[in-house]
Amino acid sequence: MNALVPLPVLLPLCVTGLKLAIGPRLQRFQRFISLAVLGAVLVLSVLLMIAADRHGPLSVHLGDFAPPIGITLVADRLAGLMLTVSSAVTLLVHVYSLGQGMADRDDQTPVGVFHPAYLILVAGLSCTFLAGDLVNLYVGFEIMLVASFVLLTIGGTATRIRAGSTYVIISLFSSVLFLVAIAMTYAFAGTVNFAQLAGRLQEAPDGARTLLEAMLLTVFAIKAAVFPLAAWLPDSYPTAPAPVTAVFAGLLTKVGVYSMLRTQTLLFPGHRLGDLLMLAALASMVVGILGAVAQTDLKRVLSFTLISHIGYMVFGIALAGRGSISGAIVYVAHHITVQTTLFLVAGLVERRDGTTELTRLGGLAKSAPLVAVLFFVPAMNLAGIPPLSGFIGKVGLMRAGIDNGGGWAWALVAGSAATSLLTLYVMAKVWNLAFWRDAPPGAEGEGVVLESAGDEPGDDGDDEEDEEDPAAGAGRGLPVPAGAVVSAGLLGQSITTTKRLPWPMLLATGAAVALGLLYTVLGGPLTTFTEAAAAELLARTPYIEAVLGR
Repeated sequence: MNALVPLPVLLPLCVTGLKLAIGPRLQRFQRFISLAVLGAVLVLSVLLMIAADRHGPLSVHLGDFAPPIGITLVADRLAGLMLTVSSAVTLLVHVYSLGQGMADRDDQTPVGVFHPAYLILVAGLSCTFLAGDLVNLYVGFEIMLVASFVLLTIGGTATRIRAGSTYVIISLFSSVLFLVAIAMTYAFAGTVNFAQLAGRLQEAPDGARTLLEAMLLTVFAIKAAVFPLAAWLPDSYPTAPAPVTAVFAGLLTKVGVYSMLRTQTLLFPGHRLGDLLMLAALASMVVGILGAVAQTDLKRVLSFTLISHIGYMVFGIALAGRGSISGAIVYVAHHITVQTTLFLVAGLVERRDGTTELTRLGGLAKSAPLVAVLFFVPAMNLAGIPPLSGFIGKVGLMRAGIDNGGGWAWALVAGSAATSLLTLYVMAKVWNLAFWRDAPPGAEGEGVVLESAGDEPGDDGDDEEDEEDPAAGAGRGLPVPAGAVVSAGLLGQSITTTKRLPWPMLLATGAAVALGLLYTVLGGPLTTFTEAAAAELLARTPYIEAVLGR
């Protein structure tokens, strides 16, 4: 079974090479092999999760080089669960993207872009979850980020290039800081292997340990968008295509949370920065949800709720108890699925009505009841309405906070309750504006083209041409018939709006909703599994023995 551990990383990379060789040709074959490899990664992830639960952590030393020289990949309960959830989500998002037709535009570029970049992103995620040392954790981050730069700016619109530039700058800064932290860790301990560091860092001076912990936490907090290091996220994610935004919001921030979980339990048990983490968790909850309250665009609302709910996960990590770690793991799995689903629904709304601006939406509960249901269920799940999985995770975290009994723990319990109520308010606001109220005048029966070269500042084109060609006026915000396509150059993208949504988009979104509900149905087994994962993380011995063989 150990031989299966590298496959979630190797399969997507190998198929990416095949896809780059094929280029933009054989579109049906491209779609088939993408779905096949993502399905295979999902099956492998489930097998690894089951094996880790039954037999303990699985490890493999690539090339049979022992630590600290070789590359070590490890699959324990936490890594297996994260792989399984992320594989399921990336498969569904890929189905959604095929329905949206994003990949079908690859023939406009010299090399098919979307499929290879997406598979590289999946390989980077798998590498991050399986990494057994800091260097390969960094490599996983960089593989993932290189792909994310491409996906974030796909289409080449001005807003996407601008948002992508911000994302690149922040990512490069965190990467440099991560490299410095790795170098300092090696200088102190003579290794970067997690299992070896677990013992050697305990012998390091307290000041050195605290410095390394602070540097790694800063890197991971940037990745996870923990306040006050989250200002980049609301302006970066909403500009990307809906499938890209969905997988970014659902997974990329959780990579930072996963890294915090791994390093804080394995390398820094009894960490000295617990109070600082609690403060960051509380600030993320409160500032994020207040930001969401102030927004009028659905994608920006969801971006701010993403920042807010990262605070719940950091809350569990900061308490560092078995119950809190278990609650954090439950909440990570829940939030990956629910946040992805909500962004997929935002994409459905955008494709149908041409906008996610809440002031321009309305009447969707009547005109698109299926979309309304697909939004309502995950929205209530995010708010933590019982008995949904969001409620299970929040109750576990709040109970751990009450058991802790400290001042910061009680503050976090109160902040968690307030944030949950405000999340419900925000979701109710979106429901009332976009779904429940009557549609604003002029909104019904027409689609709106989202982006074109014509909406750039300083465009003083001839309005008479717009009257002759409805599509030509779309860049200036004029409505065009549903189904009309507007072509644009480097500063824009051909976008189609339609009242009849493609069935793969609906199927993928419905499956994501069902996956979120499955966590509720399997709440008991899921909680049992996460409690075992938390105990394994805090014990540290099973992980160390699996890697070092003693």
